[in-house]
Order: sequence, then structure tokens, then C-alpha cells
Amino acid sequence: MSTSEPGPSEWSVPGQVGVGPWEGPLPDGDRWDPELLEQGDRRNVVDAYRYWRREAVAEDLAARAHPFHVAIENLGHDHNIGTVVRTANAFGAGGVHIVGRRRWNRRGAMVTDRYLALHHHPEAAGLVGFAREHGLALVAVDNLPGATRLERTELPRDCVLLFGSEGPGLSPEIRAAADLAVSIAQFGSTRSINAGVAAGIVMHSWVRRHADLSDAW
Repeated sequence: MSTSEPGPSEWSVPGQVGVGPWEGPLPDGDRWDPELLEQGDRRNVVDAYRYWRREAVAEDLAARAHPFHVAIENLGHDHNIGTVVRTANAFGAGGVHIVGRRRWNRRGAMVTDRYLALHHHPEAAGLVGFAREHGLALVAVDNLPGATRLERTELPRDCVLLFGSEGPGLSPEIRAAADLAVSIAQFGSTRSINAGVAAGIVMHSWVRRHADLSDAW
């Protein structure tokens, strides 16, 4: 890009991620981050959010968020939570709920947790109360007796998708509170699939049914 044209410049270092310092007259508006404009933006964000303040990105995502939330139980410092959070960000979830332990391994989230509404509930009752207060159906995702096939089920538009800890799955409290239970069709030898993978499958199923794809990047 010519320096006479305002906008982002390319990084001079081969393989560098992101864009370089802004070239030309600086843009107006409070969404822009002065430091990023001056030094360049190497964050893992879509081009539409280049040079935006983190708070501005979070506000815009919240305004565009879908009416589904994601909840995962953190009973044993589950390493899948970061992946679930990153996927929830990608699919525009209205929020992510951590049930159980407050601390979780954030490495897999790749900083996407900074742009999402994160909620913590020490016990399942807190999550259930949130769902009831906001009119959200509780959808348990597990190989439970009586669960319907996700592939043959229409997920509610306003809902919380519930995922258990790796291994034990959903707790009895969460199972009892669920309005709907769905399972993912499997054809191999393993009893279950990774919780992070399952979350991505179910969120994408919601997107296929309810999302306006014209809003996708």
C-alpha cells in the first residue's frame, strides 16, 4: 500500500501475523486504539476489528451475539474449556458459563475470552437460575438414556448448550434440570468424543438452523 493512501501497512518481516502501523491520516472515533494504530496490530482478530480497542470489539460482538449460551462444567480443571470458549467466540455465542471451579486453563482460548461475556457459577443451581431468569432452554449434550439424536433434533433458538467435564460427563444436577437432552451420532469404538469437539459440532448445528449467514465474516 502506498503511504499516500490511509490505512494499514503490511509487515516487513516475512511470516509476521497482522498488519503494521496505520499509514496516513489517523481515523476518527473512540473505537480506535492509539497504540495499535502507531505500532501495528498483531492480534488474532478478523480484519474488521483491526486497530480497535479490546473493549470496542467486545461491545460490538455483544451487540451482534446470538441468543444461545454455552455452559461447561469445570470439575477437574478441564483442559477443553479453552477450546470451548474459542469456539463460542467464533460462533457468536451470547455468553459462556463455567460451572464449578472458577480457575480454568485459558491457553486454548487464544485470548478470545477477553471478548466474550464470561459467567461463573460455583454450583449448577446458579446456572439453572440464570437460564430460567432469561428464558433460555437448557440443552444437555451427552450420551444420556432417552437423549434424542442431534442430527434429528431442532435445537431451541434461545438456549444454553450444556457440556460436562471430560470423562464423567454432565453432573446429575445438570441432567435433572435439562429441558432437552441430545446426543451426537457416533460410529466408532470410543464411548464419547472430546468435549471441545462436541461443543463445536453442536454450536455449528445451532448456526445452521438459526443464524443469519449474511452476518458472518
